[in-house]
Amino acid sequence: MANLPLHGGKAPPYLFHRMVRLSGAITMAIVAEYGPQEMLRRLADPWWFQAFGCMLGFDWHSSGVTTVTCGALKEAQRLYGDHLGILVAGGKGGTSRKAPAEITGAADRLGITGGDRLVYASRMSAKVDSAAVQDGFDVYAHSFFFVPGGAWCVVQQGMNELSGYARRYHWLGESVNDFVCEPHAAIHDLSGDHMPAPTVAATESQVTLPLLNMVAEEAGANRQASAALVRANPDKLLGIIEAHTQGPTLFAPAHHPVLPTDVNLERLRKIVITAHERNPEDFEMLLGTPNVGPATIRSLALIAELIYDAPVSRRDPAERSGVQSPKSKVQSSTSETALAGGERRWADYSYAHGGKDGHPFPVDRATYDRSIAVLEEAVRKARVGEMDKAQALKRLVAVSQIPRQD
Repeated sequence: MANLPLHGGKAPPYLFHRMVRLSGAITMAIVAEYGPQEMLRRLADPWWFQAFGCMLGFDWHSSGVTTVTCGALKEAQRLYGDHLGILVAGGKGGTSRKAPAEITGAADRLGITGGDRLVYASRMSAKVDSAAVQDGFDVYAHSFFFVPGGAWCVVQQGMNELSGYARRYHWLGESVNDFVCEPHAAIHDLSGDHMPAPTVAATESQVTLPLLNMVAEEAGANRQASAALVRANPDKLLGIIEAHTQGPTLFAPAHHPVLPTDVNLERLRKIVITAHERNPEDFEMLLGTPNVGPATIRSLALIAELIYDAPVSRRDPAERSGVQSPKSKVQSSTSETALAGGERRWADYSYAHGGKDGHPFPVDRATYDRSIAVLEEAVRKARVGEMDKAQALKRLVAVSQIPRQD
C-alpha cells in the first residue's frame, strides 16, 4: 500500500501541457505495439497507473496524480483524436457526471453498437463505489476509458476528508462478471499504514457509520434479501424502519435520541415506493434505481440482516476475501515483472523527468521535451510505415541514455 496524502494546488500550465503530449504519445505507442485493450489493462493496474503518473512528472506521493493523469489523457484525446487509440469520458467533480453523455456522443459519432452497455458500465461502477461500498471515501472523480469494440476500464477516486487521504478504485470490463460481487480489478488504498480505520464521514449532527461492503462475496445473501424487501409491500418495510428508529436505533449512533438526520423517513418512503414499482429482481437492479443511494442501501442491508439473518459485510473492499474469486483478475505482464521481488518501485519513475513540487528534483523541461519529441517521432514513423514498427518504438531506449541537464 502507498501512503499518499491529499495535496492542494494544480499542475502548472507548463507541466500539464507536457503531460498531455507525453501521456498521449505513450498511449499511442502501447496501442501500436500491443493493441488498445492492453492500454486499458494497464490503466486498470494500480501499480502501473501510479508509475505512469510519476513518469509524467506529477507529485510522486500525491493522490492528485489520479485526477491529473486522467485529465491529461482526456486532453490528449482532444489533441490526437482517433489516433490516440482509446476514448476518454468523465473527469473530476461535476465533469464526472458528464461521462454518460460523452460516451453516448462518441458512440453516435463512431457508430458503436454497444453504447448503452458502456453507459450502463459507467453509471453502475460509479454507483457501486459511492453507495454499495461505504468505506468512508466519497467518490469525486470518475474517468471512463473505452474503445469502439466495447472494451472499457474505470479509474475513479474517493476522498476521506476526516483523515485527509484518498482511495482509488480500478475496474476492468473484461474481468467484470458481476457488477455487485467483487467487481474491482483492484483498489489502490492510498492511505497506507497511517490511516485510521475507515468510517463514513459525518457532521456532529449525523451518525458516524461503520464500514459497509455490499459487493463482498460473503454479502450475497444480504443482497438477495435487500432486493426481496423492496419487492414486498412498501408499507411493511417502512413500518419496520419506523419501529426501529424509535428510541435506541438499529443504526447505533453514539447519541441515544434518533435525530431527523439519521433517517429521513419521508424521503426514504418516496424512494422505497419508486423502487418497489420497478420490482427489482436482484440487487444490481435495485442499486441502479434512481435516487437509491448510500442511506437507502444501508437501511435495507441492516433490515435484511435483522429479518433474514443475512449478515452484512464489514470487510474493507481493499482487502481480498479468503475465497479466491472465480474470475481471475487480469494483470498486465508489466506490473507482474515490476512487482517480482520488489526490484522496482513506482516512485522510481519520478526520476525520469522530476516532479511538480521539486521531488526528487524539479521538472527537467529539456529532457521532458526530448522524451516527447523522440516518442512522437517514433509513433509517427511507425504509423506511416517508414520503418519497422518494433524498431521505431525501440528507439525509446535512447531517451534513457540522454543525461539530465542540471
